Amino acid sequence: MVMVLNQIFQISAVILLLCSFYYFRHFKKVKKERDLTFTEFSIYVITQIAIYLCAGSYILLFLDRNFG
Repeated sequence: MVMVLNQIFQISAVILLLCSFYYFRHFKKVKKERDLTFTEFSIYVITQIAIYLCAGSYILLFLDRNFG
């Protein structure tokens, strides 16, 4: 059961990461065409932070699993 939940978590993280990349690219494209609204700019910044935090935490967990 734990393995199934772990796989579901990993799949959902990948989907979330892909969606974040899509929104990041979308807002980057819109930013070139016009100024972003406050809400769009907030989502743009939060998405950037979330992508870096997700990647960083995954790398740390991966390194901890290999060395631990």
